[in-house]
Amino acid sequence: MTRHFLDIHRLDAAALRGILDDAHARKAARKGWPKGRVDADAPAKDRVLAMVFEKNSTRTRFSFDAAMRQLGGSSIIVNAGDMQLGRGEPVEDTARVLSRMVDAVMIRANRHEDVENFARVATVPVVNGLTDRSHPCQILADLMTIEEHRGPVAGKTIAWVGDGNNVCHSFMHAAPLFDFRFRVACPAAYHPDLHDLARGGDHVFLISDPREAVRGADVVVTDTWVSMGDQDYEERLEAFDGYGVDDALMDAAAPDAVFLHCLPAHRGEEVTDAVIDGPRSLVWDEAENRIHAQKSVLAWCFGG
Repeated sequence: MTRHFLDIHRLDAAALRGILDDAHARKAARKGWPKGRVDADAPAKDRVLAMVFEKNSTRTRFSFDAAMRQLGGSSIIVNAGDMQLGRGEPVEDTARVLSRMVDAVMIRANRHEDVENFARVATVPVVNGLTDRSHPCQILADLMTIEEHRGPVAGKTIAWVGDGNNVCHSFMHAAPLFDFRFRVACPAAYHPDLHDLARGGDHVFLISDPREAVRGADVVVTDTWVSMGDQDYEERLEAFDGYGVDDALMDAAAPDAVFLHCLPAHRGEEVTDAVIDGPRSLVWDEAENRIHAQKSVLAWCFGG
């Protein structure tokens, strides 16, 4: 059976725990190695990953390419606008063709339904590199970063401050499966999708006041208030007034609380320079861990 990685809530806790443990082990085994050296087990040897981008990318593009190289494979990178997909070819037809040419496909797409339809007919693993609904690879990197610095994520309290967006959704998916509490503080007009909120069950708490959300939290997370494709910049800035993460807000969290942001950051809007560049910030480890987490996702997709 083909293993796709589309949403965190589609996997069980044991599979997710196995992927995260493998990511920790792979990173530890590479300590001191040059970036291009292949992992000892080379689970992607002779395999090719197609990477299809409908949205701009820095971390997703570099991390997946580096991941495949370190796993012993190779990648083909293409923007959707350079393909027939950009001229209206059905995603299902593209999926059937690429399934004959590569061993797996990673898609960074505008619409979540397109990735689901692609995976429905693909005969090779499909990985969600980001959609308007979820960003599962990012959350695995975030949880990996938390565990590196603060131990097991189970029992921790993670506070989200800002837009109830795709990254927020994936955190909510992960909360019951990794057994952490997830508090969400956002303006009423920008709350998370209610179906995704329901998937978090009694592990997720929707709170309007950012200070209440972060009070005593082990981790504070935010993201840009204006995502790619949003057209309401001025309205969002007004709505999110008071939701910026600064030193005062971080001081309301636990004394050893850490800060995460998936990047790119709009400094001076959702986070101050003092926080993102300060001693409580783990954003650079978080960015690096995209490689290690995605290596383990790909290894799992290939049957590891």
